[in-house]
Amino acid sequence: MEVCYQLPVLPLDRPVPKHVLSRRGAISFSSSSSLFGAPDPRQLSQRRGAISYDSSDQTALYIRMLGDVRVRSQVGFEPERRSSHPYLCIDFRTLHTRLSCGSSPADSGTEKRVHRLLSFQRYLHSSRLLRGIPQQIPLHILDEDYSGQARCMLEKVGSWNFDIFLFDKLTNGNSLITLTLHLLNQYGLVDLFQLDMVKLWRFLVLVQEDYHNDNPYHNSVHAADVTQAMYCYLQEPMLSKSLTSYDILLGLLAAATHDLDHPGVNQPFLIKTDHYLATLYRNTSVLENHHWKSAVGLLRETGLFSHLPPEDSMNMERELGSLILATDISRQNDYLSRFRTHLDQESLCLSNASHRHFVLQMALKCADICNPCRPWELSKQWSEKVTEEFFEQGDIEKKHKLQVSPLCDRETNTVGNIQIGFMTYVAEPLFGEWARFSDTRLSQTMLGHMGLNKASWGGLQPEQTAISEETETSARGSRSKGIPQGSRKS
Repeated sequence: MEVCYQLPVLPLDRPVPKHVLSRRGAISFSSSSSLFGAPDPRQLSQRRGAISYDSSDQTALYIRMLGDVRVRSQVGFEPERRSSHPYLCIDFRTLHTRLSCGSSPADSGTEKRVHRLLSFQRYLHSSRLLRGIPQQIPLHILDEDYSGQARCMLEKVGSWNFDIFLFDKLTNGNSLITLTLHLLNQYGLVDLFQLDMVKLWRFLVLVQEDYHNDNPYHNSVHAADVTQAMYCYLQEPMLSKSLTSYDILLGLLAAATHDLDHPGVNQPFLIKTDHYLATLYRNTSVLENHHWKSAVGLLRETGLFSHLPPEDSMNMERELGSLILATDISRQNDYLSRFRTHLDQESLCLSNASHRHFVLQMALKCADICNPCRPWELSKQWSEKVTEEFFEQGDIEKKHKLQVSPLCDRETNTVGNIQIGFMTYVAEPLFGEWARFSDTRLSQTMLGHMGLNKASWGGLQPEQTAISEETETSARGSRSKGIPQGSRKS
């Protein structure tokens, strides 16, 4: 029986109320106020970043290239070392701040107390509010044509060709809210777990708000894309006939929040700049721990599961963290080796709760890096976005005289060679084992797309190499004429 739900009367394009913008955030960190000092916006007018890849496994050369783990042994944990560290001015909360050059942060104790508690994305909004600076956010009203097209797309939400970019436009940038709410309703989870619709709506709004949409890649559209991919995997026969409603709820929530409040820079960057988050989580799964704790903060703030027994709520938070932490690519080979052993020994028993949870972890890992498996038109867009985050991180590393991270130098790398390496060393091994576990049409489709996309990038390599060489030559010429490197716009 199909169950319909009346949503709160909140249009998708409605601006976030002021009491939401100034509310306390996902997690409170104990830290000296100097760590939150905003650098001069004229020095950091644009945010930089890349995704977090990092591993110590000797067989994972490409993963090590994506995030050099050697910085872990080079940077200590002592907070007092920060006072002499030259990179304190690099704070990812302000890397993408677009304030006027004449504006300066307020000195009031109120702002200091507020921004200590807010998540980093909402801090940017609240700080503008406290200084009386109006937000330059245009308001667009969706007409019936757009909302109707979005509803039509949701009828095919299980299609692997689902165009999340188009869906995001049709929902006026609210793809994550709309998609997640639709899937929870489709599974009947709102009724089954007696979720309050107002609390659920507020939770999803805050989740979407806490993604940094200035990030080229790690933004709410990526979260919506991962959630849609996760739904496709949940529909696979091996999972659909075994997973419980509790498993499905966890899987969808983990997909929607797996990169919550992502700063757009990777873990090695946070470690080598001695960022307090790296110290807080002892240089281990820094970003993933932060995503998890941010998600837990929103769950508690909105009281979404406050009606459940405390033990059940705590278990849900803990298992949500287990899923999100599995997306740390530095642990890729550990999970892959365990998955391969299960498949070799045919020891996976999906009537076992721990085995079902492990399969959910593998499904979320696949959903998180499924971009190479999408059709070329979608995969190419994602490849360009994620590579731009790499390059932007390289730009800011150059600007601050830091060693440029592997694959982050736009003058020596191309989208094609980065993607070919990623497919070869990361995606193909993972999706090959997933196809062994779930040998379905979807699995074969994903492997087929990845093969074609890899060949397409290979065909574009000579052209991209020529463009890269021309760019490098031009840059050299500019430097010889005395033009500062930092003057180039991204």
